[in-house]
Amino acid sequence: MRIRNNVFPVFICLLFAGNLTAQNICIPTHLQCEHMISPLGIDATQPRLAWQLSDSRQGAFQSAYQILVGTDSLAISLAKANFWQTAKINGDAQLAYYKGKPLLPFTKYFWAVRVWDKNGLPSLSPIAHFETGMMQMQNWKGAWIHDTRDIHLQPAPYFRKAFEVQKKIVAARAYIAVAGLYELYINGERIGDHRLDPMYTRFDRRTLYVTYDVTAQLQTGKNAIGVLLGNGWYNHQSTAVWYFHEAPWRARPSFCMDLRITYSDGTQETIASGKDWKTTLSPVIFNSIYTAEHYDARKEIPHWNEPDFTDTAWQEVDYCAIPSPQIVAQVLQPIRNVEALAAAGMQKVNDSLYVFNLGRNIAGVSSITVSGEAGTILRLKHGERLYTNGLVDISNIDAHYRPTDDTDPFQTDIYILKGGGKETFMPHFNYKGFQYVELSSSKPIAITKENLTGYFMHSDVEPVGNIHSDNNTINKIWSATNYSYLSNLFGYPTDCPQREKNGWTGDGQIAVETGLYNFDGITIYEKWMADHRDEQQPNGVLPSIVPTGGWGYEWANGPDWTSTIAIIPWNLYMFYGDSKALLDCYDNIKHYVDYINYHYPTGLTTWGLGDWIPVKSQAPVELTSTAYYYADATILANAAKLFNKTNDYLKYSALAVNIKTAFNEKYLNKNTGIYGTGLQTELCVPLFWGLVPEEMKSKVAANLASRIIADSVKLDVGLLGTKAILNALSENGYADLAYQLAANETYPSWGWWIKNGATTLYENWPIDAKSDISMNHIMFGEIGAWMYKALGGIKPDAAAPGFKHILLQPYFAKGLNQFSASHQGPFGNITSAWQRKGSGIDYTITIPPNSNATVKLVVPAGQSLFKNGVQQTITGNSFTQLVNAGTYQFQIK
Repeated sequence: MRIRNNVFPVFICLLFAGNLTAQNICIPTHLQCEHMISPLGIDATQPRLAWQLSDSRQGAFQSAYQILVGTDSLAISLAKANFWQTAKINGDAQLAYYKGKPLLPFTKYFWAVRVWDKNGLPSLSPIAHFETGMMQMQNWKGAWIHDTRDIHLQPAPYFRKAFEVQKKIVAARAYIAVAGLYELYINGERIGDHRLDPMYTRFDRRTLYVTYDVTAQLQTGKNAIGVLLGNGWYNHQSTAVWYFHEAPWRARPSFCMDLRITYSDGTQETIASGKDWKTTLSPVIFNSIYTAEHYDARKEIPHWNEPDFTDTAWQEVDYCAIPSPQIVAQVLQPIRNVEALAAAGMQKVNDSLYVFNLGRNIAGVSSITVSGEAGTILRLKHGERLYTNGLVDISNIDAHYRPTDDTDPFQTDIYILKGGGKETFMPHFNYKGFQYVELSSSKPIAITKENLTGYFMHSDVEPVGNIHSDNNTINKIWSATNYSYLSNLFGYPTDCPQREKNGWTGDGQIAVETGLYNFDGITIYEKWMADHRDEQQPNGVLPSIVPTGGWGYEWANGPDWTSTIAIIPWNLYMFYGDSKALLDCYDNIKHYVDYINYHYPTGLTTWGLGDWIPVKSQAPVELTSTAYYYADATILANAAKLFNKTNDYLKYSALAVNIKTAFNEKYLNKNTGIYGTGLQTELCVPLFWGLVPEEMKSKVAANLASRIIADSVKLDVGLLGTKAILNALSENGYADLAYQLAANETYPSWGWWIKNGATTLYENWPIDAKSDISMNHIMFGEIGAWMYKALGGIKPDAAAPGFKHILLQPYFAKGLNQFSASHQGPFGNITSAWQRKGSGIDYTITIPPNSNATVKLVVPAGQSLFKNGVQQTITGNSFTQLVNAGTYQFQIK
């Protein structure tokens, strides 16, 4: 997996740092615009600019800063800017909104930040850049074109445009907006390494465009542009229970493109999509994002996307309607083939039947290289498990597919050979969830396991977290959780990469902390929140899957699921200290909460799906949904306070109190400290979401612990319970019991899956369940976040979010001898690592520059605590201390 970092080598930094002395070692680095490194083609009129500090000194902080933005990189290096040059601003902010002169479209801007360190010494950062895109809809020159109106036509269309360039090219940018999916070629070369662009949206309300730097691909003289269009979610031809084939936007794929060329004489030219383009059908004879792709290599058209190709036999294109009123820049981490996996094994059944094993479950595609006679038909069936006879079994993942005939087999690519030598096939417009590939051939072929490669595909988000312990089961659970998370990140969070590929809101809100501790996912989530805003009904109701073609407004969309509209933006604020998503969604959260309040004025709501797929006991829907309703109202009140909306703050704070009061009057037995009938979910959910009165917390937590022990220290929760149970225990004095549950290797547990060979998380606790048995689901993935929060003790603070102030409270769980966690937050890398030394603990932490942390440790009776070798004062058996940036060693002995 690629780790991207724009930290310049020190000697490069020195060139730009300005007035550096031996004492001046605070360097601004990791510059980002809109949470991207050097983004190309943004539409934001006030883009967000952020940076980190490279300063290893104890107590390092930023005392002031200055931002410079302009079109002249040399001027920026001299600390002069022609678009925005702030004064010296006293403060420690490392995120700012651009507030200079209006940005122009199609313009490259250079920027830097000068910071003053804790001693008042300045340093200028390396120079970064960003480039604006269309900015406004009227700047498009091209027309929307397609090949036909026929949505039932199966072959994917080719498009091409030949043109000549007579002048010297200085720069060229391609801007392409597509309703569907595409691959772009210039002079025969595929442009970029993105897969499945553009990202899935509510196509009739918002369509995304992508910008490419194609300067190197153009040439003086003859040139040609080629475009291959795929269906994606736009023209869904496969049929399943969610009615995507009836989506209101459905049409034949179309696109609009501007190729903007700047010449050395300062002039510009735009080659735009229009009636002078030509089209024909491609060898991609069928493509479905949901099922698979079919390709007939005999229909290939050599050199179709090159300048000298003769296209007189091709057809004229047709104009078509613009798909949506918003054509906006796609500014998020793209989907890529992130990792190649060689087949770990291959079983030859006969000369025409082979089964490949990748060794682990992934989301993505397979690539096959073969030789054979022309017309030989290969079928590549992808699945997660095998029948007892060794063939691929897809019965656990095709339950919701409703085919009208047998021409579109589920997760089965079909390739027809052209003959004449080695041929390689990898689908263009599809991905699947699988570990095994069954290759069947209409004629005998010779093949080895080296002929097939799997590609792990997902939104290519940068890893920002790491965990390691001396318990290999815990390590494998963390790894499996991350693999499932990434397998379900394709421009929006999904539930599973095979059976559904749906943006289930419940799965999304459960896994958001796990995702953000481990990966830099803010761009994906901000896009998904825009999808939410597109889908919300005027009365506030949201569907249970986002985006949707219309399904999901009538089932599973209560607050236990669609609280994503509040929970996701709040977590982005907590992890990044960036309130944009929360502000953008503020009115949407308000409409949603108001809808629930209107229909459920008592403060209790029965609207919801409940604790989905529990082990054996089912908590009341009213209990869990009301808990999420309370969370929504609380988040809304906090957001109102943040945005100085005083009346709203008073209103929704009062509403939260009313919900909490009604909840406790209905479900809490104040004498016994038991909620409901005392099920695990009934007890842990109120604790986790803050509904338990302060004076009752210890009693409720004790009842939860007793219930778990009575259940033989085994889980008895579903989706909503797993979000809460480990945290409720750890945060209320039962971290050892939480660890026992987390590390358990007997059914039902995460460790049970691992012990039985899982490399990703499952959808159901029993491995042999008759239904709901996807083997790559993220919905039980909160355990990944819990490892950071409890065992590592790393938490953000709502009073100083974005890990500006870090809460460090690790629990040294019995049975675990070593644990380390690190998280790259907005200010830099946070580490929390401990190991047992005899009866004591060695604990080491690193706090990044310009932030601080409150360290809370429990010191057993009879033992002492030392920090960097100096004995510390302990109150009772606890230690609390505020520490500044730096590395510290604590010892309990």
